[in-house]
Amino acid sequence: YQAIETAEPEHIRRERRKARELRASSWWKQQIGKGGCYHCEQKFSRDELTMDHLIPISRGGRSTKKNIVVSCKQC
Repeated sequence: YQAIETAEPEHIRRERRKARELRASSWWKQQIGKGGCYHCEQKFSRDELTMDHLIPISRGGRSTKKNIVVSCKQC
């Protein structure tokens, strides 16, 4: 059993704000426009896709282009 570290509330607020900013960016629109899920590699419509952090914010992950991928809502 390994304890899961939880990020500080300030870190979570800051990274969620940055994620919202990235979601409005042309970079994100380009990523989601491809229609593919990073995890299952299937094609989906835009409304079936979402933003996913590879390392979750709650575990100290950041809202950066290297840590955010397009994911279908099922994955």
